Amino acid sequence: MTREARAETTRSPQVLRGMRDFLPQQMLLRQEIVDRFKAVFERFGFEPIDTPLLEYYEVLAGKYGEEGEKLMYHFQDHGGREVGLRYDLTVPLARFVAAHRHELTFPFKRYHIGPVFRAERPQRGRYRQFWQCDVDTVGTRSMLADAEVLLVWIEALASVNIPNVVVQVNHRKLLQALASHAGVPAEQALTVYRAIDKLEKIGPEGVREELLRHGVSEPAAQGVLGLVQLRGEPGPVLAEVRQRLAGDPQAMEAVAELEELFRYLGLLGADPRRYALNLALARGLDYYTGPVFEAVVEEPAIGSLGGAGRYDGLIGMFLGEDIPATGGSLGLERVVEVVQELQLLHAPSTVTQALVTVFDDESWGVALGLVQELRAGGVAAEVYLGERRDLRRQVQYADRKGVPLVLFCGPDELAAGVVTIRELASGEQHRVARADLVSEVRRLLAARDPRSATN
Repeated sequence: MTREARAETTRSPQVLRGMRDFLPQQMLLRQEIVDRFKAVFERFGFEPIDTPLLEYYEVLAGKYGEEGEKLMYHFQDHGGREVGLRYDLTVPLARFVAAHRHELTFPFKRYHIGPVFRAERPQRGRYRQFWQCDVDTVGTRSMLADAEVLLVWIEALASVNIPNVVVQVNHRKLLQALASHAGVPAEQALTVYRAIDKLEKIGPEGVREELLRHGVSEPAAQGVLGLVQLRGEPGPVLAEVRQRLAGDPQAMEAVAELEELFRYLGLLGADPRRYALNLALARGLDYYTGPVFEAVVEEPAIGSLGGAGRYDGLIGMFLGEDIPATGGSLGLERVVEVVQELQLLHAPSTVTQALVTVFDDESWGVALGLVQELRAGGVAAEVYLGERRDLRRQVQYADRKGVPLVLFCGPDELAAGVVTIRELASGEQHRVARADLVSEVRRLLAARDPRSATN
């Protein structure tokens, strides 16, 4: 084939905008974070599940509000069926519970970690394919379930060393009562929620202007702002809200639930510096019915790490009867960005812990015996597969990959019944008896990372 013909048939290797490839070192960091999250989730009794990436469109439609509908990947498959890529992991959970309710034990606690898809404008921390890390409890109205979601978030983020996390808390019914008390007509309530959710970004005057622009009256706008800017310890702020909205049964229900939630957090020993009441918090998804949460960090200024809330009516859309549920989702992409920017975790550049070199064509049997011995002993090992087998090239290969240990067993070592182990980071070499090889390799790895000794 001529160069010109080859150029015509060559395809560009670029990925779609908002989608990404991940190199091995990037994947190892992501896997480390996911593994730590899983350990925390399972410590709280949450069980793993999975659902399809592709759902019938009718399963997803009407659950995310007008903005969500615009961002959903929706198309016809080859059979003419209307389908969509999952927008989050919560609506698929609702469908899952409805489909398997007789096979599940309630209250049902699940975690689900996987990719979701949104046709958003890509920007820092925002992609069209991204991973969510969800925990949910289905089948109880107890605020203890909500408190556990909040606490499992705090502990999961602490497990990857993210400092200064604060989970902000509000209640959807309290938002509704605040809007009603301020004289906002019911048809303008969603406009109010979206505006006050931007309070931290655009300030009180920006919120006021947005409310007025959408037809909310000046007195109503001032009334909303006067309530949502209340700040302080949850107890005194809720007492103030109780006093101001004393005649509103919906507000009293919300205050009572939040008081119960904060009481459970105290009983669970949650650090009060890690959560706060924020009356301006208005999670955007339409299916929330009770407490809502958002995890934020002070630095870097990356926005929310995750959102959560109670959604007692969502599963009923598939069953015809309400099943209470609460849960939350941490965004893996944003967690990874914080971990990388603050250098909070060290992930290896390769899974390989030891490279066995090949001295010459007659040494294959020895090299393969060594690599299998290491693997059987729990060491991630590989033998050099390159066609040019000079030792210098093999050591360079290990160094480029970041393999910590390189093993040599040439004629001299073979005659003496030993193996030479070189630590690439320091250049230090150890001659060890063949019988002690696995234990010595594990000792050297454990000295670098104590977790290596338990793999």
